[in-house]
Amino acid sequence: MNDEEVVSRVLAGDSALFEILMRRYNQRVYRAVRAVLRTDDDAEDVMQQAYLNAYRSLHQFEGRAQFSTWLTRIAVNEAIARRKRDSDFMTGEDDVMTGIADDNAPDPEQQTITAELRSLLEREVSSLPDTFRTVFMLRDVEGLSTVEAATSLGISEDLVKTRLHRARATLRHNLCRRADVTVESLFTFGNARCDRVVAAVMAEIA
Repeated sequence: MNDEEVVSRVLAGDSALFEILMRRYNQRVYRAVRAVLRTDDDAEDVMQQAYLNAYRSLHQFEGRAQFSTWLTRIAVNEAIARRKRDSDFMTGEDDVMTGIADDNAPDPEQQTITAELRSLLEREVSSLPDTFRTVFMLRDVEGLSTVEAATSLGISEDLVKTRLHRARATLRHNLCRRADVTVESLFTFGNARCDRVVAAVMAEIA
């Protein structure tokens, strides 16, 4: 079933099918929320609330945008609201990024080094100013289009392009040419965590 068919079935009373939508977009929602909040514990809490908000507002989904975009916008809004409630949301300025020395490690250690570099890159992405980090996560990590990212964040497409360019330039200068990892592999949402969020939301729905 496509998203619209699942939504129709859920609205008709088959609430258990909402799990399909959560599992379909858990990775995207996590990355969007994580870009705003920076910590995993807060991200999971906000994900659960965002899914509940989406479930309760499902009748408002009109299909003018893709369901994934509609859901991401709800998640981003909830994450921003959490940051505001914690008095920790700020636009920020460009952070000064530090370079990394080349590390010519032996091949047997490559897997460990790759994991360390990935962790380092995740930390550097987390250290980007909020406005750059959210755009970078949605566009480059999650793969949303400019239109989808703009809709999800409630900003113009030109602003998305500008912020993405500056985020890429900052990271590229310090890390991307040195790290043997891809941005697509960052901030993955593993099976156990996925199950935990889905179980919590479905229990609340039930």
